[in-house]
Amino acid sequence: MKPHPFTHNIYSTLVVPRPIGWITTVSRVGIVNLAPFSFFNTVAGNPPCVIFCPNGWKKGTRELKDSLVNAEETGEFVCNMCTYELREQMNATSAHLPSNIDEMAYAGLEATPCELVKPPRVKESPIVLECKYLQTVKLPGPSDGSSNYIVVGHVIGVHVSDDVITDGIIDMQKVNPLSRLGYLDYATLGNIFSMKHPD
Repeated sequence: MKPHPFTHNIYSTLVVPRPIGWITTVSRVGIVNLAPFSFFNTVAGNPPCVIFCPNGWKKGTRELKDSLVNAEETGEFVCNMCTYELREQMNATSAHLPSNIDEMAYAGLEATPCELVKPPRVKESPIVLECKYLQTVKLPGPSDGSSNYIVVGHVIGVHVSDDVITDGIIDMQKVNPLSRLGYLDYATLGNIFSMKHPD
């Protein structure tokens, strides 16, 4: 989508900011995969569910993304909150690496065990969701022959660091989440304000 007078595809700039799903999976042979997805969100509260979209092929191949394959084959994945402080590590895990490379170790991150699922969580991440895989939804594919998918997961466990809790609530200024804009741009929080619902 690059209508005149635009010089770049504008689609990724039309719905912003987008949270980053930093997804941990483990292959059937135990290799940890960690990858960021900006097509990610929570989609239900009761029961809590999330989605992420591992679209396209692995670079230079006709293979599906490792995150999709691993989630489907093992039935589990983990969503790690990406923060401004972890931006360089997140960017490092977006590299197209062979399936036998542990991206968490590659990015210099410490893996720590989850309680209910096998994939590890990023220890440095202040908020983590442990998920059971529910289903994959196939979307219309792009012209290059690759595929677009939505992976749906049921959140069965939550970790929140004590460091980001203030007076019994999660303090978003302390979390300092990173969000995706269009092109090569990212954003952190601006002013935070509250509004009461009308009913």
